[in-house]
Amino acid sequence: MAKEFFVKTDVTFGKDAIQEISRILTQFGATNVLVVYDKGVKAVGIADKVVDAIDTNQFNVFEFDGVIPNPTNEVVEAGYAIAKENNIDAFVAVGGGSSMDTAKAINVLTSNGGNIMDYEGIGNVPKPVCPLIAIPTTAGTSSEITNVAALVDTKSVRKYVVIDNKIVADKVIADPEFTRTVPAGVTAATGLDAITHAVESYISNEATYLTKYNSLRGLQIFYENLPKVYENGNDMDAREKMMLGCIVVGFGFSNANLGLVHAIAHTLSAHFGLAHGVANACVLPYVTAFNAEKCPKEMIEMAKAINLPLTGEEEKDKFALANELGRMVKEMGIRPLHEQGREHKITEADFDIIATDALKEGPLHFNPRQDVTKETIIEILKKAF
Repeated sequence: MAKEFFVKTDVTFGKDAIQEISRILTQFGATNVLVVYDKGVKAVGIADKVVDAIDTNQFNVFEFDGVIPNPTNEVVEAGYAIAKENNIDAFVAVGGGSSMDTAKAINVLTSNGGNIMDYEGIGNVPKPVCPLIAIPTTAGTSSEITNVAALVDTKSVRKYVVIDNKIVADKVIADPEFTRTVPAGVTAATGLDAITHAVESYISNEATYLTKYNSLRGLQIFYENLPKVYENGNDMDAREKMMLGCIVVGFGFSNANLGLVHAIAHTLSAHFGLAHGVANACVLPYVTAFNAEKCPKEMIEMAKAINLPLTGEEEKDKFALANELGRMVKEMGIRPLHEQGREHKITEADFDIIATDALKEGPLHFNPRQDVTKETIIEILKKAF
């Protein structure tokens, strides 16, 4: 059966790549540009570097610094108000996945109007959107090249996605130097997010040869380089490879989609404010072990790809990857679930609502095991606790 493999984004990669931004905006025919970022990106000076690189003799530049982790509908509406008031015709997203997702969502509303939840799901954005330049400052989410915007509805307390090929960034400006200031904890969380993307897309029931190629190569890149950057944030060779790996993985999972890890992680983020990468990392080893029963061959292929020691016995080797991921998560300081939670710590009493809501999540449709029940998820949460 024929499968579609969608690749859109043009990438400018390397040191001082930001100097190309005015030329790119000119090619887009832009006049009024909205730069979207969070306060952390501003604090380390990256937002100013981006804004200063835009020729104000050619473009009217406006800024929206209201991005938050796990961006909400309210944040999107606030950004859209600025875009609408100033007739924005091009967007620049600067930061991690939250900045990218926020900019994509504002862009959708700018061209299509309505409420952002009108476009929830796959392929529901009717009109083309304005040009978008994505400038990542982390290596992990791959949002700079994917067709996904993940948002939180605070009223129903759930995380949802807008997935549409129209919302993919038209241009990525990737300068590894912009990741140098990322703290070790954020490096770990975003890197483990990328590894989650690689693993889940490799075993997705929508995976193809092309997606598997990208997912497996991305896994190799992050497995080799994430520990180096975690130990030494100034290892720019490893940071550069991680940024490239992020793009490679993104090509894989934006076409194959994800699975049970993300279904649970979305719920943890919506209810308890966990950063997306942290939420993924908390449950990744245990979901990987659960899925190993369905796809032992793929689990062993991934284990071999990162040179894990194997016994030659499938019943043992299919869990090698899950065990190694568990080791990495602990080694990189990801705290267990009972120590997680922004406003209050997660308790076992919360497992019921987490499991109930996770079962409503779209990524479950792509998980290799479709026998996921409420009890299944509660057992995974107990192991991660």
